[in-house]
Amino acid sequence: MTQDERWMVRYNEVMRFLEENHRNPSRHRIEEHDNLNWLKANRKVMNKGEMRLERIERLEELLALCEQNRRKNQWE
Repeated sequence: MTQDERWMVRYNEVMRFLEENHRNPSRHRIEEHDNLNWLKANRKVMNKGEMRLERIERLEELLALCEQNRRKNQWE
């Protein structure tokens, strides 16, 4: 599996999580740490300007969805 394929698998996992749960991954739940860490690491790479353009477009879509769910109460 290439690095691009692994990136897309993680992207799809995080996107599926956001669409199913209608909230961002929690830092308080151990099972969600992988998704949260992937998001944070890719946000840092994008902000440093080291990410490829095709990934930037996809990540911006994901971050827009995260922004819609920002500070969402998970018990609603």
